[in-house]
Amino acid sequence: MKDLLYLPDVVTLSLCEDTCNGCGMCIKVCPHEVFELSGRKARIIRKDYCMECGACALNCPVQAISVRSGVGCAAGIINGILRNSEPTCSCSGSSSNCC
Repeated sequence: MKDLLYLPDVVTLSLCEDTCNGCGMCIKVCPHEVFELSGRKARIIRKDYCMECGACALNCPVQAISVRSGVGCAAGIINGILRNSEPTCSCSGSSSNCC
């Protein structure tokens, strides 16, 4: 797959590995191979490849995945326009979902 990187460090995707039951549905529905199974649990391996479509969260039977569809990259682009700067949400280096 060609690398489809969006804006770095703006994705709102999060996964609660403790809640994950290892069903693998997120892997099946993710178009950009953001997840992998490791030790019978899903984990995020390529977060910046997430396009925030929401398919993973909608198909997770135990609600272990959270993503605000379209918010991270959209917020980054809008913030860049408003600030007349490069697209960013000022979350660089942060593990929180501040967007």
